[in-house]
Amino acid sequence: FRLRLTMMASETNKCAGAVEISAQEDTMSGTKRDHSPPKSLSNGNGSLENNASPPSKKSTSVGEAVSGSSTKSDGINGTTSTTSASSKEAKAENKDDDERTSKDYYFDSYSHHGIHEEMLKDEVRTKTYQTAILKNRHLFEGKIILDVGCGTGILSMFAVQAGAAHVYAVDCSSIIEQASRIVHDNGMVDKITLIRGKMEEIELPVPKVDIIVSEWMGYFLLYESMLNTVLFARDKWLKPDGIVFPDKAVMYLCAVEDQQMKYQRIDFWENVYGFDMSALREVALKEPVVDVVDPKLVVTNSVPILNIDLQKCTEEDLSFASAFRLRAQRRDHVHGFVAYFECAFTRLQQPLGFSTSPFSKYTHWKQTIFYLDKPISVDEGEEITGSITCKPNPRNERDLDIALDINFDGAHSKIINKHVEYRLR
Repeated sequence: FRLRLTMMASETNKCAGAVEISAQEDTMSGTKRDHSPPKSLSNGNGSLENNASPPSKKSTSVGEAVSGSSTKSDGINGTTSTTSASSKEAKAENKDDDERTSKDYYFDSYSHHGIHEEMLKDEVRTKTYQTAILKNRHLFEGKIILDVGCGTGILSMFAVQAGAAHVYAVDCSSIIEQASRIVHDNGMVDKITLIRGKMEEIELPVPKVDIIVSEWMGYFLLYESMLNTVLFARDKWLKPDGIVFPDKAVMYLCAVEDQQMKYQRIDFWENVYGFDMSALREVALKEPVVDVVDPKLVVTNSVPILNIDLQKCTEEDLSFASAFRLRAQRRDHVHGFVAYFECAFTRLQQPLGFSTSPFSKYTHWKQTIFYLDKPISVDEGEEITGSITCKPNPRNERDLDIALDINFDGAHSKIINKHVEYRLR
């Protein structure tokens, strides 16, 4: 399913970076650096092609965060339902630092208000959701909504503004305590029930819901595996004719020249105050970098490597292998590959979407960069071919094991079946 995104004429959507999309057959056109949005990267031409993602998003509710007790919701009266906290989180605290993975920090990280501040201030993200919900009142009016990984409850409150009969907002971090106060302070206690717990472990007081809303995207789209939780909720709670918001996502790959940043992040280790620390260079190469990519550094076209339909995809579809063919658009050096994604709400009268492309307005997801050990010298028109594979790490399913297989036969460089492995954690 191809989604081609073009900027909307509306001033609201221009400000938000939201884009109008028309459905056509075929496809839809993450270590961290500075989190502040670069003023120079606002999308000047409306093109949508590249960016990356944030720390974590998961489920939460209110009473349990304080007491660790288990209580039940009465359903539609706005009270908080909680499930007992997992002892696994407590056990994680006893691990040595070198044994801890992102799985150990996942729910803790979303308890801090700073992460939610960053996401809420991302206008591309938040205003696109706001527009998709509020401009489609006919979908929400009188309906039961499930908010998966509700955080501060912003999407739940948008749904209430759009006329939802009731919203069940689920999260597993202590931010749900603040979400409870936010819901109360905005007069929506009778419309929103907050439930703290893992989506896979809680029960809802209703048999099915009409719409699932969730902001599940991570760095490299799939980092942290929150989409798995959305799919679980879809299969268990969504009515057969229900809608997932958003319902489409596509990830892209391109190649970039990035000598300056590669030197600062990777080659730096070759000579540190006169000492050879190349052992750390090898480690650094294996970790993708989540950062803002200057669009002027993009050397090739972009190609889709993953296409997700949230209405019907399975968890198995999220482990993927995809071939790519990238054509150089000028003579230059390629220091790495960049992945970014686009998401869309296509079940609307006027479909909406946003892009995390280097050519689009800044988002907190930025782009994900995979640096190469040695650069590839390309001439205009030459092609880099290969494949990219991605699967959850067997030790921690929230981390991703990613591999690139690269072939290139150019005038100045030749690469035959080069295999490079990365771990996003």
